[in-house]
Amino acid sequence: MPGLDLLAANLLSPIVMAFALGAIAGFLRSELELPDAVLKLISIYLLLSIGLSGGRELAQVSLADVSALFAAAAALTVAIPVATYLVLRRIGGFDVPNAAAVAAHYGSVSSVTFFAALSFARAMDRPSEGYLTAVVALMEFAVIISLAIARWGKSRTSGTFRLGDMMLDTLRGRGILLLTGGMTIGYVASDADWQRISPFYEHLFRGFLMLFLLEMGMTAARQIRQFAQVGIFMTGFAIAAPLVFGAVGLLTGWALGLSQGGAFVLGAICASASYIDAPAACRASLPEASPGIYLTASLGVTFPFNLTVNLPLLFGASGWLYSQ
Repeated sequence: MPGLDLLAANLLSPIVMAFALGAIAGFLRSELELPDAVLKLISIYLLLSIGLSGGRELAQVSLADVSALFAAAAALTVAIPVATYLVLRRIGGFDVPNAAAVAAHYGSVSSVTFFAALSFARAMDRPSEGYLTAVVALMEFAVIISLAIARWGKSRTSGTFRLGDMMLDTLRGRGILLLTGGMTIGYVASDADWQRISPFYEHLFRGFLMLFLLEMGMTAARQIRQFAQVGIFMTGFAIAAPLVFGAVGLLTGWALGLSQGGAFVLGAICASASYIDAPAACRASLPEASPGIYLTASLGVTFPFNLTVNLPLLFGASGWLYSQ
């Protein structure tokens, strides 16, 4: 069956197998580890590489041609955290801080899932539009939306949250700074300049991604040990949310006229959940929220589910949608 073949191909890809190797090492409590300095360097490389490539793609199109995509991305940046917050509050019975913290994670974007979706689309000969990098940068502002919801949702008026400070923190965060800065550099660079640096940022990308996913596998394995803190409802949400949000992103990309690969990657963007930038913001602004809930759900459940199951499902759905 094509769907099973697609799932098997994704599970046996070097990128996913690197994640699996890291997970095995984590479960076995192996001595394997990557130094923090190396991880930071790899993360900087991946984010800057994606930003540069996105800027090059954006330079090839008219901004008027992508205005509808950016408007839709802005709507999704608001809609996904609001929907997450309402589900957790009204159905899950979560308190305001924990519901808002989870909303921040699922409204924001996992850069690693984005990297994996780009690589998967290329491997399936359905590359996406590079300017989708701008969507990733834009959706980082979902953290601000979620923390504003938390501030509004608290019955008491006291607190230290300031919207202006949170916006500044988001703008100077590593992820959005490297993505937007890289896009700017790629956008203004001449063809000759790009040819000089492209071998480093294009040819080595997948190798660095494998190293990063090796570490992510070990980190996810450590989080999975905390499953009991998440509970049955949250585990179900961490699986259902990427399916629903991914389908919304896929349909949005199809309606906007993106390529099959572009709609698939947009679906992956919406399906992903942040576990790097959002946790730092929540620890600072929502200290009463439990990391055992939001981090275990996003990193321990949603991330491996997306990487091993949801990406091939989304790609299969995109193939069906674009064949109609």
